[in-house]
Amino acid sequence: MLYGGGQAAALFKKISTPLSLMAPKPKPYRLHHLADQTWQSAAKKSRTMTTDSSLKDAFANYADYLNNLNDKRERVVKASRDITMNSKKVIFQVHRIGKSNKDEVLEKAEKDLEAVRSQYVSRLVKELQGTDFWKLRRAYTPGVQEYIEAATFCKFCRTGTLLNLDEINASLLPLSDPSNEPFQINILDYLLGLADLTGELMRLAIGRISDGELEFAKKICSFVRDIHRELTLLVPDMDDSHDMKTKMDTMLQSVLKIENACFSVHVRGSEYIPLLGSSDPSYSLMGVPDVDF
Repeated sequence: MLYGGGQAAALFKKISTPLSLMAPKPKPYRLHHLADQTWQSAAKKSRTMTTDSSLKDAFANYADYLNNLNDKRERVVKASRDITMNSKKVIFQVHRIGKSNKDEVLEKAEKDLEAVRSQYVSRLVKELQGTDFWKLRRAYTPGVQEYIEAATFCKFCRTGTLLNLDEINASLLPLSDPSNEPFQINILDYLLGLADLTGELMRLAIGRISDGELEFAKKICSFVRDIHRELTLLVPDMDDSHDMKTKMDTMLQSVLKIENACFSVHVRGSEYIPLLGSSDPSYSLMGVPDVDF
C-alpha cells in the first residue's frame, strides 16, 4: 500500500514513539562512574607530566655534576703531570752530589723542591676538596708519589734519616684553605713513593762507590735493607696492595744490586779501594796501569 507524504510522516511518528519509550535511560551511578574516570585520567596525566619534568631536572643535574667532575679530573691530571716532571728535576739535581759540592747541590735541590710545593702542589690542593681526595685519587697519585720520592731523597742525603708522612702533611697545611678540609697525603701513596725511593738510593750508592765514598754507600745499603724489611712485613696485610706488591719485586732487585756492589768492594778491596778517586793517571779503577798501544 502506498502512502502519501503526510501519511508516511504520521506513521513514522506513531512507530518511533513506542521505540523511544522502550530505550533504556542512563542510570545515575553510571554518570558518577564516568565522571570519576574522567577525573582520574586527568589527574594521572597531570602527575605523569610532573614526574617527567622532575626526572628531566634530576638528570640534568646529574649531567652537570659529571661534566664538572670530568673537567676537574682533567685539571688534576695536568697538575699531577707538572708535579711529576718538576719532582724528577729535583731528583736529577740530587744525583749531581759529590764529595766537594754536597751543600751546594742540596741547597739548590731543596729550593727547587720548595718551588714544586708552592707552584704545582698548591694548584692540586686547590682542586681537591672534601671527598674529591678519594674520587680523584687515581688522577693525582703519580704526581704525589713522585713528590714524596723527591722529598724523602733530599732529606736522606741531607740528614741520613727518613722523612715521615706527618712531616710531609705538615708542610702541605699552609697550602690549604682554612675553611675547607686540608689536603693530606694518604698512607698508601706515601708507601708507594717510599718504594720508588729505594731505586734512586740504589743509583746513588753505585755512584758513590765509583767516587770512593764507600761508607756512604754502606749507609745507603743498610737504610734500603731496613725499608725493604719493614715493608715486607706490612704489604701482605694491605687491602689495596697490587701496586705495592709489584714495586716490592723492584725494591728487592735494588737491595741486591747495592749489596752486590758493597760486597764486591769489601771482598776485592785490596785490589782497588786505595785507588778509588785517585788522580794518579798511571792507574785505572781496578789497579791495572794504563797501557798505550
